[in-house]
Amino acid sequence: MRTYHCFWLLFWAGQPHQTFLTPLSKRTSGFPEKGKVLVLSGNSRQDLHRSKRSWMWNQFFLLEEYTGTDYQYVGKLHSDQDKGDGSLKYILSGDGAGDLFIINENTGDIQATKRLDREEKPVYILRAQAINRRTGKPVEPESEFIIKIHDINDNEPMFTKDVYNASIPEMSDVGTFVVQVTATDADDPTYGNSAKVVYSILQGQPYFSVESETGIIKTALLNMDRENREQYQVVIQAKDMGGQMGGLSGTTTVNITLTDVNDNPPRFPQSTYQFRVPESTPPGSPVGRIKANDADVDENAEIEYSITEGDGYDVFGITTDKDTQEGIITVKKALDFESKNLYILKVEATNTHVDPRFLYLGPFKDSATVRIQVEDVDEPPVFSRPAYIMEVKEDVPINTVIGTVTAQDPDAAKNPVKYSVDRHTDMDRVFNINSGNGSIFTSKPLDRETLLWHNITVIAAEINNPKQSSRVPVFIKVLDVNDNAPEFAMFYETFVCENAKAEQLIQTLSAVDKDDSYSGHQFSFSLAPEAATTSNFTLQDNRDNTAGIFTRKNRYNRHEMSTYFLPVVISDNDYPIQSSTETVTIRVCACDHRGKMLSCNAEALIHPTGLSTGALIAILLCIIILLVTVVLFAALRRQRKKEPLIISKEDIRDNIVSYNDEGGGEEDTQAFDIGTLRNPEAIDDNKFRRDIVPETLFMPQRTATVRDNTDVRDFINQRLKENDIDPTAPPYDSLATYAYEGNGSVAESLSSLESVTTDGDQDYDYLSDWGPRFKKLADMYGAMDSDKDS
Repeated sequence: MRTYHCFWLLFWAGQPHQTFLTPLSKRTSGFPEKGKVLVLSGNSRQDLHRSKRSWMWNQFFLLEEYTGTDYQYVGKLHSDQDKGDGSLKYILSGDGAGDLFIINENTGDIQATKRLDREEKPVYILRAQAINRRTGKPVEPESEFIIKIHDINDNEPMFTKDVYNASIPEMSDVGTFVVQVTATDADDPTYGNSAKVVYSILQGQPYFSVESETGIIKTALLNMDRENREQYQVVIQAKDMGGQMGGLSGTTTVNITLTDVNDNPPRFPQSTYQFRVPESTPPGSPVGRIKANDADVDENAEIEYSITEGDGYDVFGITTDKDTQEGIITVKKALDFESKNLYILKVEATNTHVDPRFLYLGPFKDSATVRIQVEDVDEPPVFSRPAYIMEVKEDVPINTVIGTVTAQDPDAAKNPVKYSVDRHTDMDRVFNINSGNGSIFTSKPLDRETLLWHNITVIAAEINNPKQSSRVPVFIKVLDVNDNAPEFAMFYETFVCENAKAEQLIQTLSAVDKDDSYSGHQFSFSLAPEAATTSNFTLQDNRDNTAGIFTRKNRYNRHEMSTYFLPVVISDNDYPIQSSTETVTIRVCACDHRGKMLSCNAEALIHPTGLSTGALIAILLCIIILLVTVVLFAALRRQRKKEPLIISKEDIRDNIVSYNDEGGGEEDTQAFDIGTLRNPEAIDDNKFRRDIVPETLFMPQRTATVRDNTDVRDFINQRLKENDIDPTAPPYDSLATYAYEGNGSVAESLSSLESVTTDGDQDYDYLSDWGPRFKKLADMYGAMDSDKDS
């Protein structure tokens, strides 16, 4: 008989357990409460024949999020080889074996040790095997089975964004799409309704609605106006379990903004505006601002202002300030209070961007009345013309009136006006003006050739208020008169060949005239009367403002006459006729047979092989001048005076010579030899003066020595004479102080203090013998003696 062995795998799903009671029954439904036994062939073939392996297995189902305190029972493995004697051992391997899933090796019971989450791992694949406990060999081949985690509704729907932002135009129709929100549920969509999401609106009604299945938000109210409310906050809920009771939910916020459309026309806040403007306001100046209000924003609130009616249509204008959307009223023309002092304008404000969909709301424009009052001001005088052009001949006498300017006070008072010339425009004071009537006259002679146009400025000021003044330019053109004689266009210096023939043209002349001629200049040329008959040349007037000089004879000799001066008279044909005499210089030159000049020097033929006489004389004079210069230079160096240390007669100073040798006292007789004064022969006559520069060209003359034991007076006289006759001595007085006066002096003491107390008469005639340097002193004392005698 054939024996079949079967491996039974028993599992229980929904076995009664206290941990599966109340909480899980609320979160799931339809789970089988009775156990099932599935018998499959061991080799998993599709046929229904039983195999030799005799395994019984299938996939197991396990509930997620188990909350019990004990291990969760999964199922039981059993082999038909198991006799119940404990000889077999069940082992488990695969996903989570030994950790999440454990097996009783004796009984084959499988249990889950932890809470399982389907969203983390929905399926576990394990392998089961029965082995002989004693031999360790498998009694059945290893078989694979699956544990699937059954889903429960443990995840609420989650929106893809926490906050949605959307915008729609205001005044949109009902049902206008706004935005679509989306929520996802992590639960199993294939099992039950745990992942079936339904949308609903919690906040935002009655303005908006949401489609329950798609999450599309639409408008629900007609003509929502941005000017009334611009921002809306809508709360949308997503709930699973198809929205049934007990389902989990999530929410999101949708911020909806109404964008502006041009559904509001501009409106002036008042119907009439009034402004005041002084009549002196220059064109282009602002008068005032007006503004029409528009509830819209951005380009929908842009306004264009215009003047549609009024008596000041061409006097005033209006522009739009793009930043403030205000209308700026400006002056277009000059105002005059005396002519018109009130203007009434009609100003219109219009939207520049009009939406045709809202034309039914009315015209998108508004109008207002503007009254402008012109105020009177003290205005400066006004000239009758903006500029004056005058003409005057250059030969008019001084104080000639050349024209008149006129200005009046435009005010009703008609204040008198005085005129003056702006001297900054007439620095030379060529013109002056009568301050009372505005007549302009000349004050200096005019010369068109010097200055053709004079541009001056005349000032008109009110006599009562000089600050009120105005200016006008006056352009004075100096007209030409024939006051300049024609003259040569250039300086003419030509030559004639010695071998020239009669009637040969040697030079063509042309002339210019500083004067202006309206019909063109016409010059006539002729020889001066003194040269008309005696000249060796003739002049031919070409009648085209040019003339030609021709030779009158054959051959010229430059040795007889090397240069000719030909006077030419040039006259014009204007009134009065002006003429001048110009001179043409004609040199006689040697030429070749073709008339080309070779030389114009007459001495060149006298000394053909050497230098000319003029050249020799010039060379000789140069040599003489050079020799004289050398001699004078040598003489000056030899006779040059010694340069004094004191340059100016007024510069009188003391010459202090410092000697750093103090000597050895009274016992030191070697420090200074006083015998020098007693014996002047010991003086070295070759010593130079210290107050002048030494000169070696003229050595000092050596004088004869005086006798020994002479007194100081004779010694000084000797030195004075030497200095008087010494040509190298400068004309300066020198003061020498001597400590020893000598003995037995005839004059005794030279002190003036002592001489005052002396009763006896003194003779100063010896001062006359001391030379011219003491003449003044001798005259003074000689005069005193004569006074005493008288």
